[in-house]
Amino acid sequence: MEYVTLANGVKMPQLGCGVYQVSKEECERCVSDALSAGYRHIDTAQSYFNEEEVGRAVKKSGIPRGEIFLTTKVWIEHYGYEECKKSVLESMRKLQTDYIDLVLLHQPFSDYYGSWRALEELYAEGRLRAIGVSSFYPDRLVDICSFSRIKPMVNQVETHPFNQQRQAHDWMKKYGVVHEAWAPFGEGRGGLFTNPVIEEIGKKYGKSVAQVILRWHIQRQIAVIPKSTHIERMKENIDVFDFTLSDEDMSAIAALDKNASSFFSHTDPNMVEWFVKIVEERKRNNDHAKEKKNW
Repeated sequence: MEYVTLANGVKMPQLGCGVYQVSKEECERCVSDALSAGYRHIDTAQSYFNEEEVGRAVKKSGIPRGEIFLTTKVWIEHYGYEECKKSVLESMRKLQTDYIDLVLLHQPFSDYYGSWRALEELYAEGRLRAIGVSSFYPDRLVDICSFSRIKPMVNQVETHPFNQQRQAHDWMKKYGVVHEAWAPFGEGRGGLFTNPVIEEIGKKYGKSVAQVILRWHIQRQIAVIPKSTHIERMKENIDVFDFTLSDEDMSAIAALDKNASSFFSHTDPNMVEWFVKIVEERKRNNDHAKEKKNW
């Protein structure tokens, strides 16, 4: 395993296992499989609704807690100083740990400054080993880096061969922020898994398209958290440290950049409204559940 060193000196495994869209029913088994396959970095989030399952798998693994790097993310409905702090402590309870290695603010909306102050305090108390953000575009990243006591140590953004985030990467590097990729395969959209350029590169090394893509990320000094529910693919994904792409290979993949999201833009007002609706719906559901419990 290779590691990236965060601004505060903490070493984070450069390749981890993500559990986005992994159901509660499957998550514990998936994390157990990932740990048995050699992964030591697990990435979850409050909005994935599987923190408890991640915590159980880590606990049952028998692997010393200090050897596993746990990441979770605070969802928008828990933004604001008091609510953020409370939600992180709840995440610790669900993960069955008295500290979390990395906590990110999941989206660049609502009161992320109040939330960031809460993360700064929890970090100062030793409850969090590192703090960062997710999906912060360069303008918002520069903003929070410039006006916070502690700069984000990680920014997790959509990054894959069709959306390479070169400008964002340069800004992260300038401010000492580690670039981490969500959707490192772009979920296969646009025919990424059958791209002839990447397939041809894979043949040279006896590697799959997925392995070439992960190696490309790693050589760009980007952390990756590919998700899979199949142990065979987990083993394939982690088997990327025995070859190196040539400069020619890196340039060929660089030429595939469409410089556009394969999903959506966080700067699109319609998408911001969509996020707001999700928060409002969850709040209504939570209020209804509380009323039903008290009835």
